Amino acid sequence: MKNIVIGQYVPGEGFFYKLDPRTKIISIVFLMVSLFLLESITYLLIAFGLSILLLIAGKLSILRILKGLKPIFILLIFTFIFQIMFNKEGTLLVNQVMRFSVTSIIGIFVITVIWRFLAKYKRFNTILFFLYLAGLYFLLARFNYGAVLTTFPLMIYQKGLEMSVFVVIRLIIIITLSTVLTITTKPTDLTQGLEKLMRPLKIIGIKSEDFALIISISLRYIPTILDEANKIMLAQASRGSDFTEGKLKDKVKQVISLLVPMFIIAFKRSEDLADAMESRNFIPGKPRTRIFDLKFSYIDLFTTGFTLLCFATSIYLKVI
Repeated sequence: MKNIVIGQYVPGEGFFYKLDPRTKIISIVFLMVSLFLLESITYLLIAFGLSILLLIAGKLSILRILKGLKPIFILLIFTFIFQIMFNKEGTLLVNQVMRFSVTSIIGIFVITVIWRFLAKYKRFNTILFFLYLAGLYFLLARFNYGAVLTTFPLMIYQKGLEMSVFVVIRLIIIITLSTVLTITTKPTDLTQGLEKLMRPLKIIGIKSEDFALIISISLRYIPTILDEANKIMLAQASRGSDFTEGKLKDKVKQVISLLVPMFIIAFKRSEDLADAMESRNFIPGKPRTRIFDLKFSYIDLFTTGFTLLCFATSIYLKVI
């Protein structure tokens, strides 16, 4: 939970901090649409390299962005394996018979215990996980000792491998873009930007101020709630509770013991927020004044032009 960066604002002086929040919101939406228009892994790798260059030009920490990807690491691994296992198009690259035997099952149990033991030290967890997967493959594919209990084929096709890499890279770019938006934009500026962009929706009865306020408060309290959850877990760990060990029944009880104080803290913070807004004479639906109003600059025009160029390029590549 310490690695969650979505919703957190980090002060800085890079390129993205100087942009108007409306420009950032519109640009990110168009760039995401452009990513879904790309159908070649080569073009997507170019887009990935371009996003890395933008992070460097904007003086944003790539290490911080990578830490923000850790919470969705399991989702990326699941997506990668799902595409490989169920996409049967293209040339057959791997056709391996996987064997379950008594010795291989014992070996799986041993390396699982070793992996979980080393994972307690919280260092090189990603490397250990990939080494664990490599060990599983070796035991099932190359360890042919003992009586075979059952077998199943492992077939990897060219299109399956390409699509797995394609989908994972696209997810990484999309999450990176959304993280850049929240890291470089203050919650108040994000609220004001959303409010101004959604103002034309008043014609159909949608109140842009209330909708933008709901979104900004939700984004603002994501890191706050997760930080409170981390404090509760540390407090329970100091009292002997361990969320990584024990039976399934014990883990369910530990999760419940975490959720109850989380709900209490969330309701208390919502009451405090309501009192703070009421003390500042906040009235839903009434016009509000601001000290600083949003203004476009030349850097916003340059960014808009670059975004439209990327969008037009993706449409051209889609057509041809």
